[in-house]
Amino acid sequence: MKQRLAAVLAADMVGYSRLMEGDEAGTLARLRTHRMELIDPAIVKNDGRIIKTTGDGMLVEFQSVTDAVKCAVEVQQRMKRRNADVPSDSRIEFRIGINLGDIIFDDGDIFGDGVNIAARAEQLADVGGICVTAAVATQIGGRLEVAFEDLGEKMLKNISRPVRLYRVALDGPIPDVASPPQEADTTRAVSKPSIVVLPFDNMSGDPEQEFFADGMTEDIITELSRRHELFVISRNSSFVYKNQPVNVREVAEKLGAQYLVEGSVRKIGDRVRVTVQLIDAVSDSHIWADKYDRKLDDVFAIQDEVTAAIAATLPGRVEAAQRDQLARTKPANMAAYECALTAKVLHHRSTEADNKQAQELIERAVTLDPNYAHAHAWRACIFGQAWVNGWCEDRDALWNLALGEVDKALALDDNDADVHRILAAININNNDLATARHHQERGLALNPNYDLVVVQQGELLTWLGRPEEGTEWIRKAMRLNPHHPERFWSHLGKAHFSARQYGEAIEAFMHLSTMDHVQHAFVAACHGWLGDEIAAGAHMRKVRTLAPDFGTETFLATLHYARESDVEHVREGLIKAGLDEGSPAANSVAAQ
Repeated sequence: MKQRLAAVLAADMVGYSRLMEGDEAGTLARLRTHRMELIDPAIVKNDGRIIKTTGDGMLVEFQSVTDAVKCAVEVQQRMKRRNADVPSDSRIEFRIGINLGDIIFDDGDIFGDGVNIAARAEQLADVGGICVTAAVATQIGGRLEVAFEDLGEKMLKNISRPVRLYRVALDGPIPDVASPPQEADTTRAVSKPSIVVLPFDNMSGDPEQEFFADGMTEDIITELSRRHELFVISRNSSFVYKNQPVNVREVAEKLGAQYLVEGSVRKIGDRVRVTVQLIDAVSDSHIWADKYDRKLDDVFAIQDEVTAAIAATLPGRVEAAQRDQLARTKPANMAAYECALTAKVLHHRSTEADNKQAQELIERAVTLDPNYAHAHAWRACIFGQAWVNGWCEDRDALWNLALGEVDKALALDDNDADVHRILAAININNNDLATARHHQERGLALNPNYDLVVVQQGELLTWLGRPEEGTEWIRKAMRLNPHHPERFWSHLGKAHFSARQYGEAIEAFMHLSTMDHVQHAFVAACHGWLGDEIAAGAHMRKVRTLAPDFGTETFLATLHYARESDVEHVREGLIKAGLDEGSPAANSVAAQ
């Protein structure tokens, strides 16, 4: 047996038996996900060593008490954010206790008072909280940005002497000594566009419709709050103005909002009309307006449908307004949000020059605010675009940079749908469709009305061999965002091709203003399967013009089908389209 001073962290899941009784398989799956994505990485990051785990808890040893507290704070703060959208009776939450003392090490396990006190401190912690001993609080001193609340001396079970305990305040930032200190004059906070949704007016003359108007307002606020690129004023603040005449600029000034959403609900016979408008509070100008007429069969179904449509459309209109404003003002020193926004615009143009400029801007965004999770996620996305298109000298190095950025984003905020969308995309490109599916489902759970997440669900289902379902998801994304990027048509075309719906696939591809060699190849394969040799040959000539070294095997290697039959389907289509497998170009590329 060996004995040494160590910090011991004891963690235990709250309500484990109740959750297991209600949904055993689901509880275990969620607990495993939390371990894999959040808890274990935090332990490794802070140089901890897991000594033992039980079904609902664990014991971890740290050589540094600072690392132990950092790990606990990071886990509890990230768990709090992850649980934000989860009903209280379904949340997985932990209590954590930490003690610093002499520990006996024997055969891979640890024993002694130091361990027992950590376990007893954990039992006195708040749900989702951290309780530490005086030895821990004294050692931490001012080394971390955390505060301690003195709980006084407590008598602990099977401990003969009283132990002074402290509660860790979790309201501050997650301490992260890995981030380099920033100069005061260069660090800038994220300046997200702020938006307030004012209570919708009930114009029906029917008091019973009041609940419909209020419910719609609340649901829109909730849905918009899922979008991490917006700062949404709370319901409590906006409902102060219910049934009051509103001066746009005064309300905006009092609430600190750049944009206001106003709306009304009117019942006409067996129909209901909902109108909504987005207003720029600074200029008092209307940016966007729409109306929704529905038959009043199911009030709640209408409420859900209209809420989803409004919540899906508004962020795009706000972003467009922000882009216009940036184009007019051209600020010399843009804040992190503005850099990220401009980088996203450049990314969507999908050219090498724009991608290079996007990389420069998104780097500035994360320099201005190293804890801006959304910017780290989009930096990974921009790197990924360069990787896919070969706009780099070292593809392996760029791929590793993308992985590093998305890992940072996940550590900072795993409730950002964009983070999980990009993780899913990276795993699709890595042909790890199982992991991609996990992150895709997480992204959908966080924001089911985000068109980029929804369209990627359609892509993923196509790769998994379920293209009929894929087309439904892609069309849903198009409905959510009527101003969707052109590439949605390409995704739809590929899904129809995989479903052997060649006419529909060609029609989808024809919506593109320009096509690259990949899209021409799919259209050629469609015509090949339809037996139209002339059209197939024309598109194959386009393929050879745009990609002179095009080869079947190289092309097929860029696809991510889970089923070999889908790969062969593309191969046969290209052969039917007239691709000469014996051509020098095809063979030279295939041999690489």
